[in-house]
Amino acid sequence: QVQLVESGGGLVPAGGSLRLSCAASGRTFSSYSIGWFRQAPGKEREFVAVISRSGSMTYYADSVKGRVTISRDNAKNTVYLQMNSLKPEDTAVYYCAASGSYTSTRDEYNYWGQGTQVTVSS
Repeated sequence: QVQLVESGGGLVPAGGSLRLSCAASGRTFSSYSIGWFRQAPGKEREFVAVISRSGSMTYYADSVKGRVTISRDNAKNTVYLQMNSLKPEDTAVYYCAASGSYTSTRDEYNYWGQGTQVTVSS
């Protein structure tokens, strides 16, 4: 089992940058692929990015490709989401989640954090 805690959200102007962190507890962190999802008000929770257990593979949603980088430090039990060139439509609560599979499918994630708010002003 793994517990996840996100941090790093906040208010940023359009064009700005943020780095989100997802800190995990538990000795099995490196056994999980970690994904980032986001949910805007009135919308479904959607996939943003995923990183494999070792960090050798990453995959991004088309909506963020080229602006977002996911990375992980297994020694620190932490995954990062660097977001650049932020747009107002990136405004959402961002969640990290853990899965035994390298996947972008929300339902295949077993463990979720509580989320961190990202607000991009126009």
